[in-house]
Amino acid sequence: MPPNPLKTQHPMTPDQIAALFTHADGSYHFARWGRPIVPVVFGLEDQTLSVLKGAIEAVVTLAGHKMAEADVELGANLMIFFFRDWAELPGVPGLEGIIPDLAPLCDRLAAQGASHYRLFRFDENGSIRAAFVFLRIGGTLADLPAEYLALSEAAQMICLWSDSAFAQRPILTLQGGQVVLNPQIAAVIRAVYDPILPMASTDAAHALRVFGRVSLAQV
Repeated sequence: MPPNPLKTQHPMTPDQIAALFTHADGSYHFARWGRPIVPVVFGLEDQTLSVLKGAIEAVVTLAGHKMAEADVELGANLMIFFFRDWAELPGVPGLEGIIPDLAPLCDRLAAQGASHYRLFRFDENGSIRAAFVFLRIGGTLADLPAEYLALSEAAQMICLWSDSAFAQRPILTLQGGQVVLNPQIAAVIRAVYDPILPMASTDAAHALRVFGRVSLAQV
């Protein structure tokens, strides 16, 4: 049998897994998609668009989740916007109705020099209902290869991570000269989508259950 690419000699500890979903206020909040993912991307050329969609499909497949042609309620439930300046967004038709207080938000993000912003919406059971990803292609992002940026964004939209989840642990790594998901992060993604685990949790004990599924995959 071929080697399992998710195996690693250094699986994450329960505390390290918990840190991935522990937010700045100290609260634990995990959520995964409960409905099939239907992405739509704005502002990319066709060649780069295919790279991004390929990365999304790869991460969704890793998670054991599904994609679809349309969401019955929303049409598209994953919207990704690429642009040069935050000032462009308030002029996008219909976006103000989706993102409340869009203009002040863009002003604040511009003042911070932000390169990205992600907003999640949730269903009644706590699972992810929709996600909106905004990427300003300038500064450090402008220098990233398309494959790197695509895979990074695909992994960051697959579930609700903390803002500092990847500050100490890179989400991507090089393997055989190719950019791939960090095997530890890939193992967590696969584990949190195990049907035996809840779609959402605000209890840090959830990290222990994730650790159990990751450990089982290492065997």
